[in-house]
Amino acid sequence: MEKNKAKAVLEAILFTMGDSVEIDRLAAVIEEDKDTTRKLLEEMAAEYQKEDRGIGLTTLDHAVQMCTKSELYEYLIKIAKTPKKFVLTDTLLETLSIIAYKQPITRLEIEKVRGVSCDHAVNRLLEFDLISEVGRLDAPGRPLLFGTTEQFLRSFGVKSIDDLPELSAVQIEEFKQQAESEVEMQLDI
Repeated sequence: MEKNKAKAVLEAILFTMGDSVEIDRLAAVIEEDKDTTRKLLEEMAAEYQKEDRGIGLTTLDHAVQMCTKSELYEYLIKIAKTPKKFVLTDTLLETLSIIAYKQPITRLEIEKVRGVSCDHAVNRLLEFDLISEVGRLDAPGRPLLFGTTEQFLRSFGVKSIDDLPELSAVQIEEFKQQAESEVEMQLDI
């Protein structure tokens, strides 16, 4: 396929899908290999940037998505309804951190780390599409395994789980102290 035609096809697919599309699927559609497809996508992203367009391409793991440039968001909210904002409490953030760093992980494993029930936190994170069910553990009862989603990556501005910052021993100790104080508060109730 001719280069400009291939870019037009990629642009049409990404615009229409509105969500991320795996690069290998895009490569199959334009009948190119993944490296060539990745180069075409990089050229498109550079062109959007150079021409100061209102859109850009965001790469997440092995997928790409067409997105509005973040600095134009204020104009979007003038015409569209304000997007649903979700508030992440300390409990939700702590639970999400455990899942992000230890995924795939079961509810029971999360509760062992936190020391308290995590049903509410897991349900809220599922509702916010920051985590999803990624399978079942091959163990008695076949408990669900949870992992982070592409929405998590977008929300926290990372391209891959590998880009998460390393946790220091001090941070781990702070997490333990917070969980212990939370348990004490629940016991007092």
